[in-house]
Amino acid sequence: MLDLLSASIFYQVAALLVLAGLMGLLGVWLRQPLIVSFIAVGILAGPSALGLVHEADHIELLAELGIAVLLFLVGLKLDLNLIRSLGPVAAVAGLAQVALTGGIGFAIAYGLGFDVSDSLFLAVALTFSSTIIIVKLLSDKRAIDSLYGRLALGVLIIQDLVVVLAMIVLSAHAAGQGAALDAGHGGGHGGGGLMQVALNGVGLLVVIGLFMRYAAEPLMRQIARSPELLLCFSVAWAALLAAGADFLGLSKEMGGLLAGVSLASTQYREAVAARLAPLRDFLLLFFFIGLGTQLELGQLGANLGAAAVLSVFVLIGKPVLVTLITAAMGYRLRTGVLSAIILGQISEFSLIFMAMGAGLGLVSDALLGLITLVGLITIALSTYAITYLQWVYLRIEPLLRRFERDKALAEVQAIEAEEQFDMVVIGLGRFGGTVAQRLAAKGHRILGVDFNPAAVRRWRREGLRAVYGDATDADFVAHLPLENIHWIVSAVPDHETTVIKHDFNSSLIDSLKSAGFKGKIAVTCHGGDADWQRIKQKGADLVLMPFQDAADRTVELLEERGLPWRLDVIEPDDQREFAV
Repeated sequence: MLDLLSASIFYQVAALLVLAGLMGLLGVWLRQPLIVSFIAVGILAGPSALGLVHEADHIELLAELGIAVLLFLVGLKLDLNLIRSLGPVAAVAGLAQVALTGGIGFAIAYGLGFDVSDSLFLAVALTFSSTIIIVKLLSDKRAIDSLYGRLALGVLIIQDLVVVLAMIVLSAHAAGQGAALDAGHGGGHGGGGLMQVALNGVGLLVVIGLFMRYAAEPLMRQIARSPELLLCFSVAWAALLAAGADFLGLSKEMGGLLAGVSLASTQYREAVAARLAPLRDFLLLFFFIGLGTQLELGQLGANLGAAAVLSVFVLIGKPVLVTLITAAMGYRLRTGVLSAIILGQISEFSLIFMAMGAGLGLVSDALLGLITLVGLITIALSTYAITYLQWVYLRIEPLLRRFERDKALAEVQAIEAEEQFDMVVIGLGRFGGTVAQRLAAKGHRILGVDFNPAAVRRWRREGLRAVYGDATDADFVAHLPLENIHWIVSAVPDHETTVIKHDFNSSLIDSLKSAGFKGKIAVTCHGGDADWQRIKQKGADLVLMPFQDAADRTVELLEERGLPWRLDVIEPDDQREFAV
């Protein structure tokens, strides 16, 4: 069998794909991301196990193309308005997380006996979290637009910018090494010394700038007419600039990144990203397989102690740092903890960064194996933590309440002493905020409640009263000025993206009943009829269903403006209903 595989690279790739499919299926059953499965494929196919790979150069070629496409997609995100679009909280939290995680990670690695250079590489690798994994899991949980999801994504964007800078530094180092060798040996492709490499880099940036200014949009407008051509051109453009940057003495990674940046300002970047994402995942399969084949099982065993220490730091230490940072910026511990748990793993970029260092001779194979082992541990465990995020949070919630309850209750008591209200609106987002504004415009005295400090500050700037607190906390609810309140309106949807799954409005109703509230309760539901019935039976006086209500109002407006009435398309049961 092994002789047959060694006879043809096609047979080897076919065997790897079959093995990847089987391991991927096992990973799906275990609820693990494919990165873990693909690295495991590499370990199994490597010389320490089955020995399936005999033509490593071909695997490396596909891996390099995958990295070029990955960095091309990263570059697509780096439009000129990126920094402006980031909220100050996400920017500050991201930079603080990178600095603190990197600094403490360096101290831990140095304390484990690594030298300064290895400790620096390990510190940088531990800093990043996996954008691909987090976005996928948050999308599956429908939590991308949640407050903690937005904070985590903001931190991830900052991390992506930092990893780009780290790779630029490595590329510059590689260019400097190549220039030194060229000077020592009297030449080389695109050579001429360090000054020549620097001039080549400036020239490439000028060409990219001119392309972005004058050619990118018109060219993409023509290419986008054919979806197949759009895919082909994107891959070709990434490969061309990767090869060009390498020829000029820079790195393939830098070229792939610049290829994405050159198209980031066009209106077609989202279409390009959507087309390339599956191809990126397929090609990265070979990178992770190649990474796994370089690992020896005995070497992994020798690194278990250091891997355990670094993994604990990533899984627990990094989330603690993120929690402290967000708490210092005014966010509730709940929001900070949820955001922090999401970020508790290292990134695929950590592995790519270390692989770049290994390719330059700056990182040993043992160190690359160590960070790969840390990646396997942290990605596997954090996946379960994110999947069961609400369960994890509920286990530690009692420990957090003592740190913020007094401040929240004091603020409620201060507002209560100042004035009285006749309505409370909980949740000052797009829907709840609009409802509160309309009610205030009609003369109602509204008290807003939200656990997003930014929303509370925004309302106070507009001259409206708002308090920062958690409406699922029975003590907080009991201290609200409930005596003169006629309605409490919850604009927080009761679905699985809430912090307590399917429990927010039920908890609120229970807390209000326990506090002796005599007024009426309106809650928001984004579910179906079963959820509507459940909340109604729980004791809600009014169940708001924004999407259905908006659809009903839209139909009313259309009919008011002359929509023809079609009895011929109404089912018999519906006719009886209208007759009633």
